[in-house]
Amino acid sequence: QMRLVESGGGLVQAGGSLLLSCVASGRTFSIHDMAWYRQFPGKEREFVATISRTGDSTSYADSVKGRFTISRDHAKSMVYLQRNNLNPENTATYLCNATDPVSEFNSWGQGTQVIVSS
Repeated sequence: QMRLVESGGGLVQAGGSLLLSCVASGRTFSIHDMAWYRQFPGKEREFVATISRTGDSTSYADSVKGRFTISRDHAKSMVYLQRNNLNPENTATYLCNATDPVSEFNSWGQGTQVIVSS
């Protein structure tokens, strides 16, 4: 079992920046691809960004390219999402995801809420 705990959410003004963090425990961090998703009220989760097990490959949703950056720190078992130039449309709950591509193990965090005020 893998536990994921997100932090860093809160209230931020439009145009501002926010760093989200996710700490993993319970399984070997380095064998998992890590990702961030978001969920708007009443909507399904949607993909935001992913980073490979080694950290040398990243992918982003078109809507966040150039503004969001995903990174990971193996020593701390953490994954980050740096979010710049925020706008009210970015208001959502952001969730951390871990996937082992070999075993197809998958785990989710509880999420951290971000509110962007205009």
